[in-house]
Amino acid sequence: MSLRIAFTASNAPIAQAARESLTRQYGDHAEHGADVIVALGGDGFMLHTLHRTQSLALPVYGMNRGTVGFLMNEYSEYGLGERLEAAEEAVINPLSMHAVTMDGTVHHELAINEVSLLRAGPQAARLRISVDDRLRMAELVCDGALVATPAGSTAYNYSAHGPILPIGSDVLALTAMAAFRPRRWRGALLPSTAVVRFEVLDPDKRPVMAEADARAVRDVVQVDIRSEPSIAHRVMFDPGHGLEERLIQEQFV
Repeated sequence: MSLRIAFTASNAPIAQAARESLTRQYGDHAEHGADVIVALGGDGFMLHTLHRTQSLALPVYGMNRGTVGFLMNEYSEYGLGERLEAAEEAVINPLSMHAVTMDGTVHHELAINEVSLLRAGPQAARLRISVDDRLRMAELVCDGALVATPAGSTAYNYSAHGPILPIGSDVLALTAMAAFRPRRWRGALLPSTAVVRFEVLDPDKRPVMAEADARAVRDVVQVDIRSEPSIAHRVMFDPGHGLEERLIQEQFV
C-alpha cells in the first residue's frame, strides 16, 4: 500500500513551486490522516514543522528548498515513495525552557536545537549558572550562553565554538559566547538529565533575552532549561545520510 503523504512548504517561491509539482504527482493528504509529512524548505521551516506537528507523532521527511539544509534531504521529484519506504528515522527530544521576565511573567517554550541567552543591550550580560540546584559559576560575563541538544550541536552551538555531540550521547552542551570573565571559559558537557538554571545579574543595566529555536522572550531574569524526554520528534533521512552520519561528517569538513 502506498504511503499517504501530507506536503507542507515554506513561503519561499521555490518551496511553493516544489509543493505544487509534488502534489500533482503523489497527491496530498490532510496531516491528521497521513502516514508521513514531507516538509519543503530550509532548516528553519523544518524546525517550525516539527514544533507545529509534534502532537501528531508523525515522521517528518524534509527536502531542501532552503539554504543550509542540515536537517533536510536532497530535493528530487522522482522516486519519492521509494525514498520514504527506505528512509531511516532519528528520534529527537527537545529542550524545555521555563523563563521568568522582570515583570514576573512566566514563559514556556520548547527547543529542538538550543536555548540561548543573549545580551539585549550595549553591555555584556552577567549570568549566574546552577546545575541541578548546585551553584557552578557565580558570575559569567559574556555576550551570551546556550544549552544545545546533540541534534542542534552543529548549529549556533558550533558557531560559538561548542562541541559537536553524537546523536545518541545523552549529553547536552553548555557553551558561552564571547566570554569575558572567565576569559577562556568555553562551557561544559552535562548529562541530558541535568537542569540548568541561568540567573541574570543586574538585569536593569544589562538586559538579556532568551531564545528557544528563535522564539524570543525579552527581559528575562531567570531561565531553567531541561531535556523533555516525553516529547519525541521523528525525523527521516535517506539511507547513509542520517543524522548520526551528518554529525560525524561535519567534524571533517
